[in-house]
Amino acid sequence: MSRPRRPTPAALGLSAAEAAVFRKLTTPERIQAFVTALRTNFERGGDTLLSVRRVIARRHAHCIEAAFVAACGLWLLGEPPLLMDLQAEGDSDHVVALFRRDGCWGAISKSNHVWLRWRDPVYRSPRELAMSYFHEYCADERKTLRTYSRPFDLSRLPTAMWITNSEECWEAGARLDDSRHYRLITRAQARRLAPRDATERRAGDLVQFESRDRRTARKY
Repeated sequence: MSRPRRPTPAALGLSAAEAAVFRKLTTPERIQAFVTALRTNFERGGDTLLSVRRVIARRHAHCIEAAFVAACGLWLLGEPPLLMDLQAEGDSDHVVALFRRDGCWGAISKSNHVWLRWRDPVYRSPRELAMSYFHEYCADERKTLRTYSRPFDLSRLPTAMWITNSEECWEAGARLDDSRHYRLITRAQARRLAPRDATERRAGDLVQFESRDRRTARKY
């Protein structure tokens, strides 16, 4: 069942302390700054998919966990809580939260790398926004981004599935993963992609948060 266009924190099941966190996030830019400052969740104890509540408690997140937080923040501002799933070939997927300004799309995004982060609301369609990630979405020299999802409205899911869940949010993640996706490039185009050069690969080593080993830090 869908929820009100601008719900109160209490309607989403948020506590007073959690509501106080969101009260400061009055613009998409402030939401982006909040998720950027969160430590990267390197999943040292195994795979996680933390709810909004657990991210706020633990103060760390990876991309989809941060996207849940961003979508929740946008919803409290009266924006629909929309996600986009970017799927890659031989590489990790990436999830961003979407918002619109003057008919154009922007994105709030957490990545340990500089390339797959915030997008200003200047893109005329979800596809155009997804393509803005294409060149830098890579594994070593290979450009790996292949598909993107249509905007996925989290308000269609119970808030207990992704906002207040005390366990892993695997079902919410599966719903997003199973939603309709569209190809960004043809298979023929994929075969002709130029590899990234040595300078670009060195730039790809720049990360915000270091891990115990370099491979883990670069994974996120």
